[in-house]
Amino acid sequence: MSETWYHTWAEIQLDAIEQNYHAVRRLLSPSCKLMAVVKADAYGHGAVSVARRLLAVGADCLAVSNLQEALELRRADITAPILILSYVPPEAAETLAKHHITQTVVGIDHARRLEEAAAAAGVTVMVHIKLDTAMSRVGFFYHHPQTDAAVLDDIAAACRLPHLRAEGCFTHFAVADEIDKEEQTRHQFSLFTTALSELRKRGITFSLRHCCNSAGTLRFPEMHLDMVRPGIILYGVAPSPWMKTLCALQPAMLLKTRVSLVKTVPANTPVSYGGTFTTARESVLATVPVGYGDGMPRALSNRYHVSVGGKAVPIIGKVCMDQCVLDVTAVGGVKEGDVVTVFGDFPTVEDYAAACHTIAYESLCFVGKRVCRAYHTIHK
Repeated sequence: MSETWYHTWAEIQLDAIEQNYHAVRRLLSPSCKLMAVVKADAYGHGAVSVARRLLAVGADCLAVSNLQEALELRRADITAPILILSYVPPEAAETLAKHHITQTVVGIDHARRLEEAAAAAGVTVMVHIKLDTAMSRVGFFYHHPQTDAAVLDDIAAACRLPHLRAEGCFTHFAVADEIDKEEQTRHQFSLFTTALSELRKRGITFSLRHCCNSAGTLRFPEMHLDMVRPGIILYGVAPSPWMKTLCALQPAMLLKTRVSLVKTVPANTPVSYGGTFTTARESVLATVPVGYGDGMPRALSNRYHVSVGGKAVPIIGKVCMDQCVLDVTAVGGVKEGDVVTVFGDFPTVEDYAAACHTIAYESLCFVGKRVCRAYHTIHK
């Protein structure tokens, strides 16, 4: 269905995602695999459509956050390898094996319980071992000299469990996008490679060693190892503003809406809930059907400019659940049905996120489910 039927929609430029993929691939050695991160519905872009395009152009495998996300891809007949990056209850062992989904092991207790469930079901589960080298979220805690040797013993024990097949081992960088914290990332990498070396002495090796997220992929080519895990850069956003020059990226999502009503009001007219904005002059106001029910935060009230006809116009008054009001007095000629860009080429999602005091990752993920995703592509 055409986006003209929708009040508010997100244009997803699949060709931009493809071009971003190729830009990232050029940074890698020929032997380095690329695991495309499509968790959180591909950062709001639509996991199935994005995964299909990325696999079609060469991505080796996919990463998601949970079992539901992995099964969504399998139900769409996507057969590529999928790694679940977070904890999944061991009781899911049979489902994991049945659908050929690889599970992250986050600790020795998790490994043992997963082994028990797999043995009871008569299956073998493919796993990757997660090494916690700084984040202190999930993974075998490996950044304390007094316990590191025991942790390696636990990992070796997990890898020897007969119903788990340990294909990979990985860690996650905590500050790779922060320009002044390079040494912390290098320390994490050193911990990771030391652990791998010590495990090798215990007879444990892995065919896939990986640690680079988007920032690490752009910044530290010597850390690419067997595979990288880019996420946000595939969607055309740099992990941090200072990194924009490291790779030519194209934004893949443009959030748009349409003017539903134009009216002229006199000076001293309050606008929206609470009357937090009052017109200082006779003003032309345009109502647009987008609000926090679509993922546009109330934090943008009275502090953000959208684009109408390529010109910036302010949101005035509080953002409502389904609507907000623009002051289009300075533009002239605005009429019902005119397209309004909430973010895209101008303003950018980075501009939008900054106005919300957050990051582009969150802004993309927060675009609501009721917002139609309209996929645009030249290459079929």
